Amino acid sequence: MSVYKRENYLRPIRGFYHDSDLIKAITGVRRCGKSCLMESIAQELHENGIDDNHIVYLDLDLRKYRKIKTVDQLEKLIDERTPKEGLTYLFIDEVQNVTDFEEVVNAFREEGRHSIFITGSNSYLLSGELVTKLTGRYIEFEMFPLTFDEYLGMKEFLGKTISHDVVAEFDEFLRQGGFPKALQYDNPEDRKTYISSVIAEIFQKDIKKRIKIRNVAAFQSVQTYLINNFGATTSLTNLLEDMDKSGIHIKRETLNRYITILKDAKILCECNRFDLKSRRSIGGEQKFYLSDLGFYFATNTDNRINFGPTLENIVYIYARAHGYSVSIGRIGALECDFIFRRGDADYAYAQVAMTITADKATEDREYNSLEKIRDNYPKFVLTRNDIIQRRNGIIHENLPDFMKQSRAFSA
Repeated sequence: MSVYKRENYLRPIRGFYHDSDLIKAITGVRRCGKSCLMESIAQELHENGIDDNHIVYLDLDLRKYRKIKTVDQLEKLIDERTPKEGLTYLFIDEVQNVTDFEEVVNAFREEGRHSIFITGSNSYLLSGELVTKLTGRYIEFEMFPLTFDEYLGMKEFLGKTISHDVVAEFDEFLRQGGFPKALQYDNPEDRKTYISSVIAEIFQKDIKKRIKIRNVAAFQSVQTYLINNFGATTSLTNLLEDMDKSGIHIKRETLNRYITILKDAKILCECNRFDLKSRRSIGGEQKFYLSDLGFYFATNTDNRINFGPTLENIVYIYARAHGYSVSIGRIGALECDFIFRRGDADYAYAQVAMTITADKATEDREYNSLEKIRDNYPKFVLTRNDIIQRRNGIIHENLPDFMKQSRAFSA
């Protein structure tokens, strides 16, 4: 079956297709497309001449594999499907369905006859057990829901109508989010229902099944609060005060634990501060962004877009999906929305705003912090739909056009 190929993720994995020494662990929020990515890899291997007998694909969520629960059963299944000679490409989807799966996966890795790809529950794969039991012999590839360029590509792949007005299409993407399956539903209420079911599935399969939460109501209140306040500068102290005012009374350590759970399940992404003068991270204050804006719009009746945090969220996920690490920059009393880093030399800064044409003060506010940065790395002002400006070598781009072209943050 043909699947939409997500080149942003296939490109960094291709160099490891034939590596039998490293397990390729694909992580990301539920329903972001991990299984389809593995199908794309298997499809590419087939197209490049790998015999189908040497491509073993096990989706442990399928009914025919529902009884595969132990390492012995998994080992027997893999042995039955593995040819006696040559390299076998082994794909195991939802690998956490097997207790202590790390033991059998690592045993096959040590034999050197399999190139192994796995996906599974995020909170489990990132819990430290994989790191401990596989002794570092794996590499993680993190996925996110569709970015705007992928959203347009998948609409075309599905035969959906794409508006000639790229800004209107962009605004629809902001409300709809990037869960691939949600794009198949034309009715907005159907999309909301689907995304709400994803939230429930994450709680049931990635959180409740693995982690003991005594007060489920308190946890869900914290989850709702953080989803509703994405992109806000915050600290544990401020969160506790705000929640206390909202009638949510929990201890500091409990709140910290709940936030960790939501990050492990990939609902939340934490963005920390970095001081550009001291070149050090700043503790205490951070922002939490959503892995997909659909989480917000599916759980709220108000469909209006608050462009400030929404555009920041989109830029953050876009940068992460393109392989950048992201932090918030501080330059004295001023703040730079984002610092992007990729490798040793790929470095950039960005300010994000709905518009910079409202008045001169608004324009100056967005440019000033970037003008205070004294190095020569690229600096961007990113807006929704402004007339492009030129000022002091800073690159001004409108996000719909920038993201549609899948641009990197480079000059």
